[in-house]
Amino acid sequence: MTSSSDITITAFQRSPDGGRGLARDTRVRWALEEVGLRYDVRPLSFEAKKEPAHLAIHPFGLIPTFEQDDLAIFETGAIVLHLAERHEGLFPADAGGRARAISWMFAAVNTVEPPILELSAAVIFERDQPWAQDRLPIVKDRVRDRLRPLSDRLGDADWLDGDFSAGDLMMVSVLLRVRPPGLLDEFPNLAAYVARGEARPAYARAFADQLAQNTGAPA
Repeated sequence: MTSSSDITITAFQRSPDGGRGLARDTRVRWALEEVGLRYDVRPLSFEAKKEPAHLAIHPFGLIPTFEQDDLAIFETGAIVLHLAERHEGLFPADAGGRARAISWMFAAVNTVEPPILELSAAVIFERDQPWAQDRLPIVKDRVRDRLRPLSDRLGDADWLDGDFSAGDLMMVSVLLRVRPPGLLDEFPNLAAYVARGEARPAYARAFADQLAQNTGAPA
């Protein structure tokens, strides 16, 4: 729902994934679409991410960031949490459900994502190292060690805890990263879970906007 607004997020000017929805700004776009908020995108080059203006918002020079009025925050999980606490659509109405959704948000980025990022680094940045082929199966097994209990917990449910929540938004976004290596296919219920997330209209709009930014095609 990009349009002139009082919300501005940052994103890669040209994302390393070519706009396939893996960059973390997609998570924030998705959350904004779920709660029906308009937003502007300030695309940044890799050089601009290290300039003082951006470092004043994100001290590590990463994306995305979120600005609204006099508030400027960083870290995807923090931004999604901020939106979920202030707008309907990402948290259950009851306090217990809200707490469980937050638990799943933290599980996505603190428990499930780290070994997935390790796998991405092994495939992309370390593949030419002489030890790469010996290490790769070990890293893949670390990912499986996270996906297996997640798959067991999800079972045949549509979402992690009742209705769709910010916990699902973050978890689906993380799991999208294991589709290219093929590990997601080893867990059919997780693959179906991710597909349900992608089928949500809000995700479709967020994905289209990010792809359009990277390809120059109309959203």
